[in-house]
Amino acid sequence: MAAQFGAHELMEMHEVLTDTINGINLFQLYRPHVKDQQLAQMMDNHLQFMISEYNGMVQALNQRGMGQAVPYQAPKNFTPSYGLNNPPTQMPNTSANQMDDRDVSSGMLGCYKASTICKTMAALECADSGLRRMMQQGATNCSEMAYEVWQYMHQQGYYQVPTMKDITTHTVIDSYGQAQMGQMSNMPRMTPMQNMQGTQHLQQSPLIRTYM
Repeated sequence: MAAQFGAHELMEMHEVLTDTINGINLFQLYRPHVKDQQLAQMMDNHLQFMISEYNGMVQALNQRGMGQAVPYQAPKNFTPSYGLNNPPTQMPNTSANQMDDRDVSSGMLGCYKASTICKTMAALECADSGLRRMMQQGATNCSEMAYEVWQYMHQQGYYQVPTMKDITTHTVIDSYGQAQMGQMSNMPRMTPMQNMQGTQHLQQSPLIRTYM
């Protein structure tokens, strides 16, 4: 028997599952166009992980055990290079036969960015705590896989990191200062009685009574 879920979280899960199916199908379409072995291995690993994650979400919705989402571990200790070095001109392909590793990796990255947002929105609408944690972990997994794809693209020169002039960078950074915590301690604090009186006053307001 299916579990009881709220309307908002169920519809958000519908969006997440559909998005996951689309991602899996899209990667399968991309796969024959991959030539680089590093990218091929990454895509195969990601596809297996996405399928496993999808099955876990379906299992959770059907109340066949609310398992914990498995975290994806992207490679660490990566140092990006900053600045542009003769970036190539980009334009749409006129044929699917023109698709190369840059096109595939860029499509993967875009898919993960969209899925991260989709799962984050779903987590905010979940009333069920287990489902909420699953969506939160799923969003983290997508961002980790996105970062792994970006690392590959960066190493290949497909995705460079533009920078601003030093004076502009430092001007933006220096425009923020730390908050003074001492000022917070001087703010008046309401006693429990004052807080209760304030709540009663709001409840007596005509505008509040209209919507209560």
